[in-house]
Amino acid sequence: MPSPGTLAPARLPIEDTYLELLADTLESLDLPARGQFLQRFLRTISHVELRESECVQVWDETLARRRAMTDQAGRQVAFKAALMDVLTSSGFLRVPIIIEHEDLKKLELNAVTDPLTGLYNRRLFGESFEKELNRARRYTQPLSLVILDLHRFKEVNDKHGHPQGDEVLRATAATLKKALRTSDSAFRIGGDEFALLLPQTDAQQALALSRRVEAVFAEMIRPLQLEVAVSMDHGISIFPQDAEQADQLIRIADERLYQQKHNNHRKTVNGARRTETPASEETAPASATPAVTTGPPPRPISIETKRPSEKAENNREADASVSAAPPSAQVVPAPARMFAVQRKAERVSMVGTNAYAVLGEQGGKRARVLDLGFGGVAIEFDSREEVPENLFAVLHVPILPPVRVNLKPVWRQQTAQGGTRVGCSFVS
Repeated sequence: MPSPGTLAPARLPIEDTYLELLADTLESLDLPARGQFLQRFLRTISHVELRESECVQVWDETLARRRAMTDQAGRQVAFKAALMDVLTSSGFLRVPIIIEHEDLKKLELNAVTDPLTGLYNRRLFGESFEKELNRARRYTQPLSLVILDLHRFKEVNDKHGHPQGDEVLRATAATLKKALRTSDSAFRIGGDEFALLLPQTDAQQALALSRRVEAVFAEMIRPLQLEVAVSMDHGISIFPQDAEQADQLIRIADERLYQQKHNNHRKTVNGARRTETPASEETAPASATPAVTTGPPPRPISIETKRPSEKAENNREADASVSAAPPSAQVVPAPARMFAVQRKAERVSMVGTNAYAVLGEQGGKRARVLDLGFGGVAIEFDSREEVPENLFAVLHVPILPPVRVNLKPVWRQQTAQGGTRVGCSFVS
């Protein structure tokens, strides 16, 4: 028992006690068996590949080095310290590994990941943004930045508590992971603020993705049964159309985000859901111009009755006046059709995005995709086509992988150019 006032000798780590027993055991083995064991043992603890003879030599040198270091330090030196010294001085270990490889990977991941949502954090956002900008400059490709935030998120925390607010943030992360391509990246850059980096994505594609993310988010949080109508807003900036530097692109996206918040969220009675944004107020890059169409606007058709609505019948004269106008005067914003069943989310225009559908099991026909929504899709043929009552198709839409769907036509319209437009609902 040590005398009062003196320090107790340091206790050996458990692994060093094990190594003492291992050393005694190895002495009783013949040289080939000792070499085979030490080769696997040193590979496990130090991640180096050595021949059996080299492993025996390293082992003997480590035991001798440990004794020398213990005598010099006046205290017991750990086996791993002596092993690292031998491997480094012998040239076998050029980059010393002082922790397990799996632990190192965990540390690296934790350093760049938000622990609540599992998304990348703000630190990695800055590094990734500069790398993607350099790549976009090198290959002269567009790069889209989307900044998202949650409207009325503070009210969720105040009314339902922070645990429920955390569930909303996790639902946001799940939405982004579900919506993005493998080449895209999502980051949590603030409390309820998120950022997306979309390589090789122009303004129209970024706008389509942002609208889809907002719609999917509304579905993802529905099971939470919140009393607060929390929603998502976005702001978009495009390289190189809007700016060429990261700080400028972030500022522009922020400005467009808050402009959309101002336009979208009007004060309503009892905090009802926000009003839908008019097309003229949509916050998007200047290059993301609204889709236009030529010729008379199509008459609205009900999904339930498959007949023109009464309002459409009353507007037949107005349609005729548009048809009578000169071709140069017939360029008008694409009108919204009226449906007897309220939509879960707005349609996303696919005009100008090269989206298309391959029809039939054999892929014999191809049509342009005009717009896409939760309930269905609108397609257009260049010629007059007879479309069957049930149709199989593969949709090829930017941002998304190819999607196999079953379609049921609900309205048809012949265009002035001799083509056919067909609105289809998704059939499970």
